[in-house]
Amino acid sequence: MKRKKHHFPKKWILLMIGCIAVIVIIGGVYTYRSQPEASPTAAFITSHMVNENGTLASRLLPATSTDPDIVAGRESLSESLGLWMQYALLTDDSKSFEHSYTLLQQYFLDKDKHYIYWKLEPNGQSKVNTNALGDDLRIVGALLQASTQWKQPTYHTTAKQIVDTLLASDQQHGYLVDYHDFEHGYSADVLSLTYIDVPALEQMKQTNIITTQEYTKYTDLLHNTPNDGVFYPRTYSVATGKYNYDDTINLIDQLILAIHRSELGEPSDQLITFMKKEFEQNHKLAGRYKRADQTADVAYESPAVYGLAILLALQENDQQWADQLYAQMLTMRGWDQAYPGGYVFDGDTHIFDDLFPLLAETHLQKGSDTK
Repeated sequence: MKRKKHHFPKKWILLMIGCIAVIVIIGGVYTYRSQPEASPTAAFITSHMVNENGTLASRLLPATSTDPDIVAGRESLSESLGLWMQYALLTDDSKSFEHSYTLLQQYFLDKDKHYIYWKLEPNGQSKVNTNALGDDLRIVGALLQASTQWKQPTYHTTAKQIVDTLLASDQQHGYLVDYHDFEHGYSADVLSLTYIDVPALEQMKQTNIITTQEYTKYTDLLHNTPNDGVFYPRTYSVATGKYNYDDTINLIDQLILAIHRSELGEPSDQLITFMKKEFEQNHKLAGRYKRADQTADVAYESPAVYGLAILLALQENDQQWADQLYAQMLTMRGWDQAYPGGYVFDGDTHIFDDLFPLLAETHLQKGSDTK
């Protein structure tokens, strides 16, 4: 006995095909929007700024350092490691973060004294005996956030180990200071205000690595930071209790400090007003300014300045200013056609001129995706 064949009208078949196509398109759009767009700057970094051992090079071109306190060529910085960790957190890339954690353990973290070398040779060896507090706290903050974000308690354990070392060795007059020389046993006598990393300190307090009293001691320094009408001091003398200004103002330092103050609810209206006026009149922001007369001390622009200015604008909910800065920053990307996505000038770049723009671009994108 033959079974009867079921015949569907052609219009119903076409309707079913159309519905399936719509579902596929909607699914594809959702997937695209739910994942951050790959940045050409990130591709540039992974293609051109990574040493053979996986560490991030400070510069594109090789060079020999003539001073151990000055970075050169393909040497690697703990600063870069921390910023790359922050990018992995922003993009929810646990694999990249774990790779950075492995580099921290293998190359940057002293296995006996448990402090972070502030820089490495291109081959991963260290010829320095000092840390850099701001870079340490950035890494600690990233580790604590990653421990929560990906449920990895080992990150928390390492963060606490680093902080315990800092509290035991890197304090003067009750304050953490810029660095400690772990071979000769002496420390700096100043605390750079840019090093007071509010999100990191907040996480350290929440996880009981430091006390509320210790947290407040540092945030009070930011709440009480004076200015000269536009600019902020760069350091705080832990011995005298005085804030110290530089004659030449590095705008990167000003912006990092302003971001941390903003995270505490402290606006930087005078600095922002100055930058907007500079941008309106000169159509750019210079990398350095003379404090005495507030005029540009250099002719060059810094992609890192624009990246940090964008982050400050976003922190202050000034989307229009952030968009203006972003447009200007992008005019500096890809000048050298051999390195698309990179902020390369005269065949070279410093990695913070790529990492800060990358973080800013990613924050901008994530903000747009949530609107």
